[in-house]
Amino acid sequence: MKMVVGLGNPGVRYAETRHNVGFLVVDQLADRHGVARPRCQFRALLAEARIGSETVWLLQPQTYMNLSGEAVAAAVRFYRIDLVDLLVVCDDLNLPLGRLRFRRKGSDGGHKGLRSIITCLGTEEFPRLRLGIGRPEDPSMEAVDYVLSRFRDDEIEVLNQALGRAADGVEKWVQEGIEAAMNQFNG
Repeated sequence: MKMVVGLGNPGVRYAETRHNVGFLVVDQLADRHGVARPRCQFRALLAEARIGSETVWLLQPQTYMNLSGEAVAAAVRFYRIDLVDLLVVCDDLNLPLGRLRFRRKGSDGGHKGLRSIITCLGTEEFPRLRLGIGRPEDPSMEAVDYVLSRFRDDEIEVLNQALGRAADGVEKWVQEGIEAAMNQFNG
């Protein structure tokens, strides 16, 4: 059994913002695998998928980004998910738009959702997939304003391709592990 967590903020206000690409990847996986409507549990939206021969829990915390760890830790403990079988998908300001980066473990890199998960789990030892959202063109724009902004029309095609590749990468991780996903999708 595995768990894929997409990070984002709940509500219409944040629905298609840069900070919600984790939610968008999980939505794409749910669509691909015919997942029924998610249920509310652990202060998150939770759905069960079959990817190949694996049962995969798709989780979207509804606690807002800074408290994501509360929902993730509760679900991980309830389902007794080994941390190698947990994949967290989030945005990354330091990667160009559309670039993917799988990692076995690591620091939060300034991402408050990852920081919350690390704090609540008590470890950095879990895989993650970072999806690049780039940096603002206007250097005076605050990072918080940028991550909560919507993608521009000229970025949508790149975003959609990246979401598809990210979903492909998650499927690769589920079926073959982090090493295979890193080898195929990083860079």
